[in-house]
Amino acid sequence: MKIPGTLYIISAPSGGGKTSLVNALLESVSNLEVSVSYTTRATRPGEKEGIDYHFIDEIHFKRLIKEKKFLEHAIVFGYYYGTSLNWVTKKIEAGIDIILEIDWQGAQQIREKMPESIGIFIIPPSWEVLEKRLTLRAQDEETVIKKRMADAKAELTHFDEYDYLILNENFSNALADLNAILRVRRLRSGIQKRELAPLLETLLKKPFYKEK
Repeated sequence: MKIPGTLYIISAPSGGGKTSLVNALLESVSNLEVSVSYTTRATRPGEKEGIDYHFIDEIHFKRLIKEKKFLEHAIVFGYYYGTSLNWVTKKIEAGIDIILEIDWQGAQQIREKMPESIGIFIIPPSWEVLEKRLTLRAQDEETVIKKRMADAKAELTHFDEYDYLILNENFSNALADLNAILRVRRLRSGIQKRELAPLLETLLKKPFYKEK
């Protein structure tokens, strides 16, 4: 019987740096994957189907909603986004830790269905820094950036719905904090008793752990 993985929900205002942090985390942490969301928005330069998102049209998306294929779904900046229920369930059951990069709407839906999930909110050091990051991305027009800033302020009001808060002022420090959360979760007694069973049996000189 495999040890179930942990589902991590990571949210942040647009431009908060969550994707960069998650990508860096994946380079140093094993047994960890990121859920690839479905979306109805157009592909941006450099994005790849099945890696960044599953890009589908609105008709297809609404059909998946009707068929209850999503763990969560929401409309963000006028486009639909959703997480595959089947994919997440299979990965967690296989003992793989999963990260979902979603907004507060999706986070609320997931907590209702999977209350054991862990919520992490990334906080920007200031609104000025956040706006500068959005501008430097050069992906949106000025009107869109203003809309993203307004939505970012609304997103931040939900910070206290999460288990952990990380300040992304210094990238290295924020990454270390994110890594620490995962590390602590993996050191829980219930997990370690299985991982260290052979050693504990040797030290205690008796059978220690039996698979159920």
